[in-house]
Amino acid sequence: MNIDELNRVAKAMTAKGKGILAADESSGTIKKRFDKIGVDSTEDNRRDYREFLFRSRDGMKHISGVILYDETIRQKARDGTPLVKLIEEAGSIPGIKVDKGTKPLPFSKDETITEGIDGLRERLIEYRGLGARFAKWRAIYTPTQGRPSYNCINANAHALARYAALCQDENIAPIVEPEVLMDFDNDIEAGEAVTEWVLKETFAQLYYANVILEGMVLKPNMVISGKKAEKRAGVEEVAERTVKVLKRCVPAAVVGIAFLSGGQSDEEATAHLNAMNAAHPDLPWPLTFSYGRALQAAPQKAWSGKADNVPAAQRAFTHRARMNGLAATGKWNPDLEKMAA
Repeated sequence: MNIDELNRVAKAMTAKGKGILAADESSGTIKKRFDKIGVDSTEDNRRDYREFLFRSRDGMKHISGVILYDETIRQKARDGTPLVKLIEEAGSIPGIKVDKGTKPLPFSKDETITEGIDGLRERLIEYRGLGARFAKWRAIYTPTQGRPSYNCINANAHALARYAALCQDENIAPIVEPEVLMDFDNDIEAGEAVTEWVLKETFAQLYYANVILEGMVLKPNMVISGKKAEKRAGVEEVAERTVKVLKRCVPAAVVGIAFLSGGQSDEEATAHLNAMNAAHPDLPWPLTFSYGRALQAAPQKAWSGKADNVPAAQRAFTHRARMNGLAATGKWNPDLEKMAA
């Protein structure tokens, strides 16, 4: 393990004013996205879509790293250039999603365990050969109806720690992603309590697995009300509760924190990130973004599978990347969105 290299990569991933593009949608997930815009989810269409994102020079200026899917890290652009090369030429770092998705957790009602540990070392060696310098593993938790159980939290924390240790042993910087879902009717108090519990258990398991915190990035959810809650907390409350939990749970040695958007609207995800950075400029870690849908929904809609729409789609991607880059420094405001519109 080269801790200096891991630390360098993790710092670059959370560099000031930049964030991570999560372009690691599985074939099933991106099909759902394409269905919404009337595009067939063929391998060529998926390639063309991601190619124009990675060739968006102005947009990629705000992107420190790109999380890829197994198919994507192997693909080449229409001119034969590997997509990984396009990312590197844009000054960004290629990464890879390595978990194999969630499956039901036995004897634990409506809860899941993320799988993919078996054979992971060999896959990491292959992905590093293909250009990946960091990896991502996601675990999910439900903050409602008496869940999550300790069984669920402990099992997923243990898997996250084993994954992170394997990554570091192969000189790949791990993104550790424990996500408390926001799809339900829970209030923000429940979201805060579950997020705190999940993070504390995750860092305990990372410690037991001898994971070097100076060589990793945390990708947590924000502390937020469920989307179906009768009363949803405002931007400032989300920011304050999120920062409070992070201070309680995340050691200062962690290189950086890159939030997932978790189904928030584009501007909502940007506003929450900005509020945290504007109110708390002196935290021990940089707070930035690792967004998927919140960066891609606008360019997908603008593109709609038509080559003539690529310039407009690239402009939409550039705008969202720039807005979130500003939010990562606490310098975003809603007027910038109106000016662009």
